[in-house]
Amino acid sequence: MNFEDLIKNKKFEAVVIGGSAGSFSVITQILADLPQPFALPIFMCLHRLKDKREGFKEALEIKSTIKIEEPDDKTLIQPNVAYLAPANYHMLIENKKMIALSTTELVQFSRPSIDVLFESAADVYRQHLLAILLSGANKDGADGMKAIKERKGFTIIQDLSTCSMITMPEAASKSTQIDLQLKPLEISLFLKTLNHLILNEVH
Repeated sequence: MNFEDLIKNKKFEAVVIGGSAGSFSVITQILADLPQPFALPIFMCLHRLKDKREGFKEALEIKSTIKIEEPDDKTLIQPNVAYLAPANYHMLIENKKMIALSTTELVQFSRPSIDVLFESAADVYRQHLLAILLSGANKDGADGMKAIKERKGFTIIQDLSTCSMITMPEAASKSTQIDLQLKPLEISLFLKTLNHLILNEVH
């Protein structure tokens, strides 16, 4: 598959990634494979135990090529940083410059919620957003992917044959037309191709 032809006429400004059960090893590999410098900010919502505040970010950092940050409310957005939704907080994109945190009610039994992150990012970045949804055991993220597609964003789900839990990406594929279904190494290649195009101003 030629990713360059798929995306050379698109102008991406941010990446959102969601995952739950079975996604940790995949997101770790994606972070390890990211080229340096990575031209866009990445926003990650990964389901985690609300009382386990220590160790999660540090585990992701071990192999990551870019800085991982658990943002505070009103943190300014920068490229080449992966922002991880903190335990027990929804993370929202307030505008193209700032992150907001919220302790409003759980969404799809989750806080942080992938839907909350994806829907807020869709409103801000619209057609300039790339969304990736990984393995997971509930339907969080399906509504968010639908919102992204409605605003002409680009959507990728993890190939179901490689998922420990298919419920999450499968629900997204049933809620909207997904652009690509990729294996983890293909997701890494897609991001490398995207970064190359941005840095070389091909699109």
